[in-house]
Amino acid sequence: MTFPEHVAIIMDGNGRWGLKKKKSRNYGHKKGLETVEKIIEAAVYKKIKYLTLFVFSTENWKRPVKEVNYLIRLLNKYIDKEISNLLKKNIKINVIGDISPFPNILKNKLKKISSLSKTNNKIQINMALNYGSRQEIIKAINSLNKNNLKINEKNINKFLYTHDVPEPEILIRTGNTKRISNFLTWQIIYSEIFFVKKMWPDFSKNDFYKIIENYKKIERKFGGLSERTK
Repeated sequence: MTFPEHVAIIMDGNGRWGLKKKKSRNYGHKKGLETVEKIIEAAVYKKIKYLTLFVFSTENWKRPVKEVNYLIRLLNKYIDKEISNLLKKNIKINVIGDISPFPNILKNKLKKISSLSKTNNKIQINMALNYGSRQEIIKAINSLNKNNLKINEKNINKFLYTHDVPEPEILIRTGNTKRISNFLTWQIIYSEIFFVKKMWPDFSKNDFYKIIENYKKIERKFGGLSERTK
């Protein structure tokens, strides 16, 4: 029986959930943030060491300006509201992605919470912001070329945003969509993938726990043979 150390989540379905409730996409994003809080608690309870959340992708800039601005305001408010709680709970916040296009006030808040929480060790939350896996890999290869280093798996790993984080054993995607959407493409080659029909605001702690329990039943062979067939 194996226990996961790192869980990654594509939190899909917020906007659709809001419209389904005959409200707005932004209402769905707001409710989705409440689910984030619950799942962080669930991950801590299950002693998960790393939780990577796909918060804002490089493709999300294509959404209507009003929705993008709302997402940025929502993130700003969340940091203001939760920064003291996260620090008290010994939670480390790490940002992966290129945050340079974000407003300065948000960039400063992200840098501040990352700095203040850097020695916390209950759980590390990797917030993927303006993150795209292809862009991450291109950035890593450009860094190798700049440093005159050989392009190989070991060296590419050194220049990824996740260079100091173990690869996720589990990838969860909610929203009844079965694709990866440019998320951790390099890192999830051996991840067990769980596609969930529920939209993110409906995803519960029990749903999370069930996935952890199902994972523990999986025999991970990494290309080798099962112990039963040797």
